Amino acid sequence: MPELPEVETVVNDLVAAKLVGHRIASVRISWPRTLAEPSLRQFSARVKGAQIVGVQRRAKYIVISLSTGDWLLIHLRMTGRLQLSPHGQTPDIHERAALSLDQGRELCFIDTRKFGRWRLVDDLDSALGHLGPEPLDASFKSRDLFAIMHGHHRMLKPLLLDQKCLAGLGNIYVDEALWDAQLNPCQLSHSLSHPEVASLYRSIRKVLRRGIRSMGTSLGTGKGNFYSVAGRRGRNQDGLRVFRRDGEPCPRCDAVIERLIVGQRSTHICPICQQHNA
Repeated sequence: MPELPEVETVVNDLVAAKLVGHRIASVRISWPRTLAEPSLRQFSARVKGAQIVGVQRRAKYIVISLSTGDWLLIHLRMTGRLQLSPHGQTPDIHERAALSLDQGRELCFIDTRKFGRWRLVDDLDSALGHLGPEPLDASFKSRDLFAIMHGHHRMLKPLLLDQKCLAGLGNIYVDEALWDAQLNPCQLSHSLSHPEVASLYRSIRKVLRRGIRSMGTSLGTGKGNFYSVAGRRGRNQDGLRVFRRDGEPCPRCDAVIERLIVGQRSTHICPICQQHNA
């Protein structure tokens, strides 16, 4: 599933492709369940003729603001991706939705597994207000992470994956951040000391920024893997330290990286660097 760096890469691509300023001429929905809300008839009526005035990211959502005051929220889920195509081009076999734009282009949503969702809302706070803080925001400090950690009695990994606690992190970057901070994913959040939280804070921001610089993580070459709007694979997979590196030596101590299940999620750790501290 695309995480914060992958979604940020998509948003950056859309901005670079000058999506802002285009008007929506018509809508094509090939898989009705892609549109979570409102109905197709309402969606078409509300977006037709609207101008795209902004594109941003919130957590794992692509947020497209319209001149009408509505927001189009796109969640890529596991295999969703966006593609800008010339108008009239034969649709991809896995296209689920598309916006026909002025100036001869279409914004197409390709999703092999059909889990991605579009929502059109008129109140962004109500739609996304449940999400936790953005870990890369300048206003988010180590003390804020400490408050989150000590406000719960949960294992570290499930807590960091909880979008209501911290926005944008997923399996890849949580594993990488915990390895970087030398913390065990099963350690209870409220047991972390101030120095341990400070280390985790730095590591989270470090691995996310590295992921953005590398334009995301693409774990394979199939259509279901992450590609940018420009059709590029990410490069971050080349620098992963532990994620899906089980059986390989730890880059820090040479111990064999292990795979285990934490909170029903596949997890990768160094058994030496990340020993559990009760």
